[in-house]
Amino acid sequence: MQAKKILIIMAHPDDNSFCRSVAEAYRDGAAAAGHEVYLLSLNQLQFNPVLQYGYKQRTPWEPDLEMAWERLQWCDHMVWVYPTWWGVMPALMKGFIDRVFLPGKAFQYRKDSVFWDKLLKGRSARLITTMDSPAWYNALVYRAAGHHAMKQATLAFCGVKPVRITTISQVRWKKEVQLGKWLEKIRRLGGKGI
Repeated sequence: MQAKKILIIMAHPDDNSFCRSVAEAYRDGAAAAGHEVYLLSLNQLQFNPVLQYGYKQRTPWEPDLEMAWERLQWCDHMVWVYPTWWGVMPALMKGFIDRVFLPGKAFQYRKDSVFWDKLLKGRSARLITTMDSPAWYNALVYRAAGHHAMKQATLAFCGVKPVRITTISQVRWKKEVQLGKWLEKIRRLGGKGI
């Protein structure tokens, strides 16, 4: 197995969350297997999450966003760890994507065309998301809208593929031993670099 450069993006605003444990388990498994790993905690970055002018005018990046973009350029595999709230990602993560995944950076519209260039090609990703709802309910009732938004409308749009998804559902009701089994599974995924 070839070693990868893995960027873990921890997008839960609370450092004492189960998502933090998940991100650290993936990091530990990947590092033990010889992968080069960087854990980026969005809640520790200083940036305005609002794309104030849309795409009309660029809002200059804060130093933390410059650093985050360098890490995105560096990696060949990204792992997004976040809770599913109201069927989608938390506001912190959405604000980060709005500010960083910009035209000319993550994608580029073609002049006089409906097509675009995908500027993040050559990278793969894994989404690891937690939720209190049962996974079947999210899929059946909400049609996994948050999964599709992140996988298709964001990452695939920018050329990232494949994008695999791990959903840890009903977290609120899981016992400590069940959560521990999930952390071990995540550690093994990290070891494989997938």
